[in-house]
Amino acid sequence: MAQAARNANETRSYSTKELVKRFLPYYKPYRKTMLFDLVCAAATTGAELTLPLIIRHLTNLGLSDLGSLTLTTVVHLALLYAGLRLLDLAASWFMCYQGHVMGTYMETDMRNDAYAHLLKLSNAYYAKTKIGQILGRITNDLFDITEFAHHCPEEFFIAAVKAVGAFVILVRVNVWLTLLVFAMVPVMFVFCLRASRREKHAFAAMRHEAGELNAQIEDSLLGYKVVRAFANEDLEQQKFSNENSLFFKVKRATYRYMASFQCTVRLFDGLLYLLVVIGGGLFLLHRAISPGDLVAFVMYVSTLIATIRRIVEYTELIQRGITGVERFVQIMDADVDIFDEPDAVPLSDPKGEITFSHVDFAYPDDRDKAVIRDLSLTIHPGEKLAIVGPSGGGKTTLCSLIPRFYDVDAGSITIDGTDIRHFTLKSLRGCIGTVQQDVYLFSGSVYDNIVYGRPDATREEVIEAAKRAGVDDFVSHMPDGYDTYLGERGVRLSGGQKQRISIARIFLKNPPIILLDEATSALDNESEYEVAKALSELAKGRTTLTIAHRLTSIVHSDRILVLTENGIEEEGNHTQLMEKKGIYYRFYTRAMEVQ
Repeated sequence: MAQAARNANETRSYSTKELVKRFLPYYKPYRKTMLFDLVCAAATTGAELTLPLIIRHLTNLGLSDLGSLTLTTVVHLALLYAGLRLLDLAASWFMCYQGHVMGTYMETDMRNDAYAHLLKLSNAYYAKTKIGQILGRITNDLFDITEFAHHCPEEFFIAAVKAVGAFVILVRVNVWLTLLVFAMVPVMFVFCLRASRREKHAFAAMRHEAGELNAQIEDSLLGYKVVRAFANEDLEQQKFSNENSLFFKVKRATYRYMASFQCTVRLFDGLLYLLVVIGGGLFLLHRAISPGDLVAFVMYVSTLIATIRRIVEYTELIQRGITGVERFVQIMDADVDIFDEPDAVPLSDPKGEITFSHVDFAYPDDRDKAVIRDLSLTIHPGEKLAIVGPSGGGKTTLCSLIPRFYDVDAGSITIDGTDIRHFTLKSLRGCIGTVQQDVYLFSGSVYDNIVYGRPDATREEVIEAAKRAGVDDFVSHMPDGYDTYLGERGVRLSGGQKQRISIARIFLKNPPIILLDEATSALDNESEYEVAKALSELAKGRTTLTIAHRLTSIVHSDRILVLTENGIEEEGNHTQLMEKKGIYYRFYTRAMEVQ
């Protein structure tokens, strides 16, 4: 079952070419920095390529014409090399500092883009994607982008300059020995490329398992009260150990591929040196090369091998970067299925008439099972409509369709006669206030959580909204009043207090349409009474839809609908429905018996 869920969450893979193409636009704002970084890379490479020529010249003079080797010659060569090294120092400082800063900017830009895209994704995406995976993609996976963005072009550029420069110089020293050595380089890259591909797939699997591990930790820690209540610490430890073991196995496989890659490179290092020893020795024996030329040749081959080794050292970083780009692209390619139509207009000052016309809807991951079928309903401006019925009848789904958390499959929903798809999402949702059973409070103060309803509100407006919701009654006893820190998810508050803060948000937002989804069902009697008073005040003059399991809280509604799998089965006020002695009557009498 776990494996099936894991496979269901797998997303498409991309070729390295595709990923590079998607990544390159992030260089555009910093192209001047990147260009100067490459100029500096060329400067450091030039300094490195010059040293073997200096040593070659000194060696040949010392062996063939020692009299011509004067102090002046040595000083001139030393000053030349000292100047090149000073240039190398300045260029290296720029590459190390500005190059990394550029990479950090790019990482930040990508994280901003990923987060902005995540905010556009619908409830369907979050219903099938683990939050731990998402967090891993926009945090850890993008950490390596800083190094990757800087070092990848820089190191490959340096390698190209060194290879071309060394070839041009060495071919003038000895053509055949140069061709022999450089003929080995393509073979080396072919074998290394194969090993690199296996390493890339291993890193991708490791990142996925890291996300699964994060998701397991998050799930257990957020539900720690339930874990303790059921004394299931051992069970959670076992689940964590299983995920941790999977992560270990994937990481071990990754290092096996990385070791194979490193050994492949070291094997070809040895072969290159062996070619130089055998070929250089034979050419020296037949006087086809001078001792100074052979020394220079060895130094250039050493430089070439050192460059290849450096690329190998950065291979893990590059693979991590490529994998991070891939997982970033997978987020960016997630479909935004709820969006503004091209001709969408703002919704302003709605009267609050909501009409469902022959609406069909099924959730995206279960298209064969329709939750709502051919539903038609009109809710009048300012009407207090209650919806009751068995679980799975579509009550919450119906309310989720109004703010377009999901779009209907057929039919239409209108506000004041206009299809809600013709309104901008921001304005549509701005005119709707939702109070749910499971209240989410952000980590921050009481004030921070209330002002979230309208961020531009004044402190006086926030406090007035809090008083109308009954928040002031308990906040006045807190040590720092409205600036009291609530802890993560409001852990320091009772359920009723959390609910009243969520209602205060809606008071501050002041929307003409209110959706109450089981807003009091999880509260004790005293808390329910306080919250019910706040909700009654909130509903005045607004179109209000209430989903309730506690039927006593809706007896004064203007109209009550009984919604089942078959659609709207009963409709009327409390008195009318009780007289029918149908489904509502049975629900209500059973509720009274339980009480």
